[in-house]
Amino acid sequence: MSNEQQGSGRARRVTIFDVAAASGVSRGTISRYLNGNGYVSETARQAIKDAVEEVGYVPNMAARSLATRQTKNIAFVVHESHNMFYNDPNLGGMLTAANRVLSDADFQLVILILDSEQTLGRIATHLRGGYVDGAILVSVRAEDPLLDIVQELGIPAAMAGRPAGQSSVPWVDVDNAAAARNISARLLGTGRKRIAMIEGPEAMRAAQERLVGFTAALGAGFDADLVLPTPDWGHESGFAAMQELLCRDPSIDGVFAACDALAIGAMDALREAGKSIPDDVGVVGFDDSLWAKRSFPGLSTVQQPVEEMGARMASMVLRQLNGEDLRHSHEIVPTSIVWRDSA
Repeated sequence: MSNEQQGSGRARRVTIFDVAAASGVSRGTISRYLNGNGYVSETARQAIKDAVEEVGYVPNMAARSLATRQTKNIAFVVHESHNMFYNDPNLGGMLTAANRVLSDADFQLVILILDSEQTLGRIATHLRGGYVDGAILVSVRAEDPLLDIVQELGIPAAMAGRPAGQSSVPWVDVDNAAAARNISARLLGTGRKRIAMIEGPEAMRAAQERLVGFTAALGAGFDADLVLPTPDWGHESGFAAMQELLCRDPSIDGVFAACDALAIGAMDALREAGKSIPDDVGVVGFDDSLWAKRSFPGLSTVQQPVEEMGARMASMVLRQLNGEDLRHSHEIVPTSIVWRDSA
């Protein structure tokens, strides 16, 4: 029998009354079984399970959320353009891993993309309206109003990356400065003398920290004129930045790009300018994403475990929903260098 039964000539939704009639078990016992609250004997449990399958009963989640005060929805909020969301493999890796952890706990991931002031208002209304039980925040900017809204509401949340200012929201990150310092030092060790950096968006803490690491690695060889921020993390921005850097100094023989997509954009601009990689210019990136693995030559980069980060953020939200206080807590995930032929 389907979830829509026939009655008086029109479709009727199967209800708990139908389960009770088919199982011979009281509605109160069925309610306890469905909500996982209170004792239900094994005999009654089996009878209810069989009846649910027989009549095709599907719980009304809206009604259940009123009773349990849970929607079973977790927001995955990305502060990026739609184009970046669909083209950034890091976001996809975090999303996939977070969804796997939440699905195992019977929660649904809801994707919200913040790409304008208008969208911010709509997302704020969604969060304030009680449509989700918690939130995972990705690509948070310095002084991001999204973070203020989440803290104001006090909903269980976790974010990717160390916050730029004061925040009680728990976060997961890598040691960006140390990783950037290590790969920049290795690039320097190949004999490069004029090394530039494509920084990424200045408003993002990760870009700032990777610049700190790059600066430390180069020491006296650091030249601020060879550091260029970009409006986003995209390939086109890396291409344009590399063109500008070559105009500033055609003798550049090394480039550290703060993410793989920027690095591949830089490599394309170098080839267009007649530069050989790595003979004329060595290039390194950050992420070890599909960009790095599919490029030619293969991109030397920092392996950032974005799937583990996504899983940990989802776990943090679930732990808070279970009553654990994670305010001001954080987790650092280790990185490693993957050295290929681009440098």
